[in-house]
Amino acid sequence: MQDRHNFTDRSLVTAVIPTRGRPDLLFCAVRSALRQTWRHLEVLVVVDGRDAETEARLAIFPDPRLRILILPEPAGGSAARNVGVHAARGEWIAFLDDDDEWLPEKIERQMSAVRDSSAWFPVISCRLIAQSPTASRVLPLRAYDSSQPIADYLFCRRGLTDPGGLLQTSTLLAPRDLLLAIPFQDGLPMHQDWDWMIRVAGQVGVSIVMLPKPLSIWRVDDARATVGRGSDWQFSLAWIRCVRTLISRRAFSSFVAIQCVWRARKSRASLRDRFVILCAFLFEGRPEWRSLFHFVVFGLMPVRLRAALRDRFRHSPKHVDAMPGLSLAWTHKPGHAALRKSSL
Repeated sequence: MQDRHNFTDRSLVTAVIPTRGRPDLLFCAVRSALRQTWRHLEVLVVVDGRDAETEARLAIFPDPRLRILILPEPAGGSAARNVGVHAARGEWIAFLDDDDEWLPEKIERQMSAVRDSSAWFPVISCRLIAQSPTASRVLPLRAYDSSQPIADYLFCRRGLTDPGGLLQTSTLLAPRDLLLAIPFQDGLPMHQDWDWMIRVAGQVGVSIVMLPKPLSIWRVDDARATVGRGSDWQFSLAWIRCVRTLISRRAFSSFVAIQCVWRARKSRASLRDRFVILCAFLFEGRPEWRSLFHFVVFGLMPVRLRAALRDRFRHSPKHVDAMPGLSLAWTHKPGHAALRKSSL
């Protein structure tokens, strides 16, 4: 990797958007990228395999900043992002999933953070607005502040109502040179962003900064089937074992207690399989009372009861300062509409 990039007010940022089979959502994502207040921007859509409907929808945009790269065969999200990084013209890469959106000042605020950073390779994230059909919520509750290892921040929860740390892909902006040196790992059906963050965080010269303002909209809980909601606990356990040398034993046990346990329960895993998970939790990691609590809760408590208790004891602010002129809150009442993605 080279020395730190020289920041200028004309630095080119490439928005890399991998996509497949979601033309309507992609339209909103591309539109939000093209509406950024940072003018030195190109938007590179990587279509993961031939997709006539998506290609036709993209033809609507006349903006010369939009580039389209079509892969001959589906290669997966990680490979599509890596292809986009190699094809990018910008010195900085910002990722955007095809079902997410950016608020207009997202890139401008992140590039300001780059200008203020003394790190060779600053990775700039931000908080986000998690939007479902019934609610809009600002996450993470605990912004990352570099006071703890990245895996501890992501996986170690503080209680039943704590959703854990979050560094979601659509919030990330990083130097292209860093992504060329440490690309996303091909072949991972899930945990792609966690895997990249853990491998990058330990590199000399890398600094991870999270802006306190929510600048991305993350579409969640709308009943779409996604790999991340799947029941493949074996893959999750195999993956966390692969990165075990890069994380604390405490983080290992916390990951197993939540990610592996609920997936095993969802798949109706056998008693033998659950014993395998228990042994990994106890002997490969370092359980604490919080992770033990989560192991029991996610393993034994009915999902509806757990959700009801979480909502009952969650302390949610009635008013959230998200951006100037934008107020968000949980919206449980049917008559109170949540923030819509089309509002951009």
